[in-house]
Amino acid sequence: MSDGLVLRVAEDTTDREACFAVRKEVFVVEQSVPEDLEYDAYDADALHVLALRADGTPLGTGRLLHGEAAVARTGDPLVGSLGRLAVTREARGLGVGVALVRAIEDAARARGLVAVDLHAQTHALGFYERLGYVAYGPEFPDAGIPHRSMRRAL
Repeated sequence: MSDGLVLRVAEDTTDREACFAVRKEVFVVEQSVPEDLEYDAYDADALHVLALRADGTPLGTGRLLHGEAAVARTGDPLVGSLGRLAVTREARGLGVGVALVRAIEDAARARGLVAVDLHAQTHALGFYERLGYVAYGPEFPDAGIPHRSMRRAL
């Protein structure tokens, strides 16, 4: 799918609404995450990346927390926090998730970060491990879904 896939930082309201719509479809509708847990105070200042088909159809999204917002999650101002990675059902298995992770890592590098942390749903550990992330710490619930912390040095 990489040919015909458009990735961009969500800079305007339309792009951000598309990111939130993908998250709603994947997390709220498919995974039954309560909507009030899905959207949080970090969304306002996070860097959101949007993946689109060439015709403009949203396929996926993810966000990067950096600066003070990341420190609250990672404990280190040089470590970003990748989160809210969501790919629509129709786009899964086409490389959209990999492209989003790499774009978020590029954004982290551009901000001088040395690593990226994330909280992975346990069923997605293998996906992130293939991208170089290493799990650490115990399993924990987030919105009723088992997760593990993971990190990748940039």
